[in-house]
Amino acid sequence: MGTPSVRAFVEQVSLVPSGPGLNNFFDHTVPANAQRRHNLELYLQEMLDRAPTVLLLGEAPGFRGMRITGVPFTNRTMFEGPANSFGLFGPGKGYELPAEAVGVASEPTATVMWGVLAELDFLPLLWSACPWHTHVQGRPQSNRTPTMAEARLGTPLWQVLAELFGIETVVAVGNVAHRSLLHAGVDAPKVRHPSHGGRSGFKSGLQDLLQGWNH
Repeated sequence: MGTPSVRAFVEQVSLVPSGPGLNNFFDHTVPANAQRRHNLELYLQEMLDRAPTVLLLGEAPGFRGMRITGVPFTNRTMFEGPANSFGLFGPGKGYELPAEAVGVASEPTATVMWGVLAELDFLPLLWSACPWHTHVQGRPQSNRTPTMAEARLGTPLWQVLAELFGIETVVAVGNVAHRSLLHAGVDAPKVRHPSHGGRSGFKSGLQDLLQGWNH
């Protein structure tokens, strides 16, 4: 299943060691992480077939979102419900939720993200500047903004993804991603992050970019 390049990428993501405030939920130390690696491979393989030219780079996974599912900007509800308007994540696709997902509230940012993408009929590739869960030490069920050092750990990964997909434009979703891209020498456009009441700013920022690209 999957092309060797997708599988190799997922393996590369799994190799960064977890630490006191960083959880690599793809590593090989926890059996349930195998399901998350499988889910990420499915997502990337399907997106390769869709051939997106834009990569939206977020900040870091939330503990109720990608930390559970293994797929950027998704949550439990998306995997349990019908396919979204793009035909992604529906039943029969092979996505599996680890047992720990039962009863976990759904990450609201994921719902906002896909709602806006559906309204704009725009399907980019999604990823995070730091694709591991950063949390307050001793509080694994919390979210913490990744440090620049943590975001830099993720730089080679979005670079590999951009090459694998033939991405033409990377868009920073929020300040962490923007700083990470600038540090890597990419002068990327930035849109507001959709969390914490950022939905309208995120949507209008994307709309402006889409109009500019279509002219």
